Amino acid sequence: MMASENALILALDLGTTSNRAILFDRQASPVAVAQREFRQHYPRPGWVEHDPMEILASMKDAMLEVLDQAGDRPVHAIGLANQRESVVVWDRRTGEPLMPAIVWQDRRTAALCKQLAGRAEMIRARTGLMLDPYFSASKMLWIIENKPQIAARLLSGDAVFGTIDSWAIWHLTGGKVFATEASNASRTMLFDLQKLRFSEELTDLFQVPRSALAEVLASDGSFGTTDPGFCAGWEIPIRGVLGDQQAALFAHGGWREGVVKNTYGTGLFLLTVVGSEPVVTEKMLCTVAWAQGSGAAYALEGSVFIGGAAVQWLRDELGLPALTGLGAPYWTPEARGVLCGLTRGTGPRHFARAALEAIAYQSRDVIEAMSGTGGLRLERLLVDGGASANDFLMQFQADLLGVPLERPALLETTALGAAAMAGIASGFWADREEFLHHRKVERVFEPRMAAEQRARLYAGWKEAVRRCLPF
Repeated sequence: MMASENALILALDLGTTSNRAILFDRQASPVAVAQREFRQHYPRPGWVEHDPMEILASMKDAMLEVLDQAGDRPVHAIGLANQRESVVVWDRRTGEPLMPAIVWQDRRTAALCKQLAGRAEMIRARTGLMLDPYFSASKMLWIIENKPQIAARLLSGDAVFGTIDSWAIWHLTGGKVFATEASNASRTMLFDLQKLRFSEELTDLFQVPRSALAEVLASDGSFGTTDPGFCAGWEIPIRGVLGDQQAALFAHGGWREGVVKNTYGTGLFLLTVVGSEPVVTEKMLCTVAWAQGSGAAYALEGSVFIGGAAVQWLRDELGLPALTGLGAPYWTPEARGVLCGLTRGTGPRHFARAALEAIAYQSRDVIEAMSGTGGLRLERLLVDGGASANDFLMQFQADLLGVPLERPALLETTALGAAAMAGIASGFWADREEFLHHRKVERVFEPRMAAEQRARLYAGWKEAVRRCLPF
């Protein structure tokens, strides 16, 4: 369906700490933006939870705010991007959540993962993922083992599991559509990368009833139409869904050879497309980048659990990096934060700088590992996410890597990628290249640090990491 010249695309970016709604025009420029934060719950050490109803309410409020600003301009389609791996369980009939959402950062399942260590190689071969509490499957198993009433309802078919995309789509469509898409499904640790479907072997291993899982659609599939009762009278087709990091990669034109992006958000997520076949390595994740039509593109990903969240914790609770274990390339859930080099002269500004520098060091760790096991040759890094607005961090990152960093004019690339997927699928943009034509670069950071200083600083970081590891 062709879009009128004044039509808009609505992007819903459902993040870890807030939800955003953005309306984009044909030039891929935002014309209305709304954001709502929601609460983070830490009921025990290592546990992180969200209220699923608060996620919905904040999404709805942001969405209706920007739709009010659309005036008489038609909204052609919705694209949705979301925090990945987090798990919601809800009543199939009423849509009511049965417990808090277990967030991707949650580490309560570390012991369960240890018990399954003998199956780690099989899991990695099937899914491209490390056996780690980060992913959805162990969270589902924990619910089944620790919540017998919910487990009974899952087995009887009265309850379902979903990632945040499925939870949102269910309610956006008034319960008519129970679906996920391939990039999100590939983060559950239940999804066979080669066959592009949930694996019976893995659902059996994690005791997850297949009937409790959503239908897997292509990223540019048709996910139904918004229910006017939920959306204040609006009926808009949902035509693109992606995990948040895959959406950011798509916004950068990640289908082009050599594109490597790093998102500086709650965590740090570095991705690059490796082709139409999965590439499974020892330290990096292999994930579905997106599925369009009958095929999929695959990406290598390095995930660092604490990025901008360290700065947020310094602000809110006086926190430290490595608060929820170390992700790529260490994959050590037991790692905890440390402070090195304290003196009587250390003050708040030093803590803030250390947190920013740690973000850059962790990003280099991932790139080093990708270069070693994934064959990555980094010539330029494309960046996005809230913390990429910090000029000090971006310059230090360029210095530490020794390559230029390219920052786009629009940092909300997750929302833009969701809009792009939906817009291309629905005819709002003719194809990928028409969309990419509108991408604008705000600044390029060139490296200025001498190689000797770069090596010395990085060696100091590696020593600090050694001290926080439990072995």
